[in-house]
Amino acid sequence: MKGWSGSSILSAVGLVGVLAGGCLMLTNPTAKAQPAYGSYIGVGAAYGLTSGGPGEENGLGGVVAVRYKFLELPVSVRAQLFALRGSTAFVPTVSYDVPIGWQTDVYVGVGASVTDGTTPSPVGNRSAFVIQPGIDFAVPNSNVVIFANSVFAFNAFKGNGNTAIAIQGGLGLQF
Repeated sequence: MKGWSGSSILSAVGLVGVLAGGCLMLTNPTAKAQPAYGSYIGVGAAYGLTSGGPGEENGLGGVVAVRYKFLELPVSVRAQLFALRGSTAFVPTVSYDVPIGWQTDVYVGVGASVTDGTTPSPVGNRSAFVIQPGIDFAVPNSNVVIFANSVFAFNAFKGNGNTAIAIQGGLGLQF
């Protein structure tokens, strides 16, 4: 899917918003929302939805995700390391977290992607500004966290400057 237009990107962001709203509707309306406590480190899979120019195809890769949660503030520092066909990218972000239930946070982060500049990672092959919407769910009575998010890396392909869009998810352990 080459060259996502601005309306396509806004549609994808809107879809994440609709999914987060659906999660809000599923929570118990009488329960007071509390943050999903706990920092975590996790592993999972990432898939690049967009491609750049010729030779800049994207695909399925791996991700290592870390979240450090400031317990008194609705803020987290996050980092993801992407790997795809020998290419890597590091994506640090700062997120604003909104609790939607005792074990669930939705968030929006801003940051940057830093790539090794060879073949594309799921977030492209050029360092770029990123926006990262996502959700964390702490599995009750355990230290397990299920995470899912997307990364929109603007002007992230060397060949044509396309926006790289990646989705990822996995399992983490709280610390």
